[in-house]
Amino acid sequence: MKTAFIGLGVMGFPMAGHLKAAGHEVTVFNRTPEKAARWVEKHGGASKPTIAETVAGAELVCLCVGNDDDVRGVVAQVLPAIAEGGVIVDHTTTSATVAREMDAAARAVGRWFVDAPVSGGQAGAENGQLTIMAGGDADAYARVEPVLMAYAKAIRPMGPSGAGQLTKMCNQIAIAGVVQGVAEALHFAKRAGLPTDDVLAAISKGAAQSWQMENRWKTMSEGKFDFGFAVDWMRKDLGIALAEAGVNGARLEATAMIDGFYGEVQAMGGNRWDTSSLVARLEK
Repeated sequence: MKTAFIGLGVMGFPMAGHLKAAGHEVTVFNRTPEKAARWVEKHGGASKPTIAETVAGAELVCLCVGNDDDVRGVVAQVLPAIAEGGVIVDHTTTSATVAREMDAAARAVGRWFVDAPVSGGQAGAENGQLTIMAGGDADAYARVEPVLMAYAKAIRPMGPSGAGQLTKMCNQIAIAGVVQGVAEALHFAKRAGLPTDDVLAAISKGAAQSWQMENRWKTMSEGKFDFGFAVDWMRKDLGIALAEAGVNGARLEATAMIDGFYGEVQAMGGNRWDTSSLVARLEK
């Protein structure tokens, strides 16, 4: 499929690479041209200096940018140039509101928009093992699903436009609670004088088991927080979820509290630490 990929950060760079490796014709764009040049040097394909040139005639345009306003700005440039009937797949984590706005804008000119946020972090992107949750037109989704499998281990359509973003909010809510629980358990173990490796071995095979415990307990214990998804991005995501809860009436009491804890980590200078750094505020 003739494909364009916009946004070559820690997630987009390897995701676009998997598309090229799967045999698709891929043209890339990044606000920093040097990143696009590095991608072409590593993967082949092509880069263009503008978004309009990048997406000209593309059947599929994937986005992995920063926030709601970034998506609005990019889509405004994509829609006049993408092929008739083309599909925009947005992997950015945004509000459900912007997903619905972009869906309506695309439909108005005979194009399609699928909100498709991802979970799995930098390692998942690099290994082609992301989980994708999608919202939007069922037929448009069906057309692009086989292409997206180039970097996914699982994709699930969740319903109409915005449903993918709402599902990603659930994901981030759950992760925040789990990371805080692991951080407190580790902190407690240290204060109790227990050997933390033995505690992990004892509790990680039972009901307390989680991906966060299996993969971050040891690094959290060692004060290492350089494993991908940054605190700044988590706060952005939790802010989106909390704003949505203000509309739908959901009670996100623990989420609001943990969002505040991440604010404390930022105040410690941990803006770019990964989300497991919640333990740092307990041990300062």
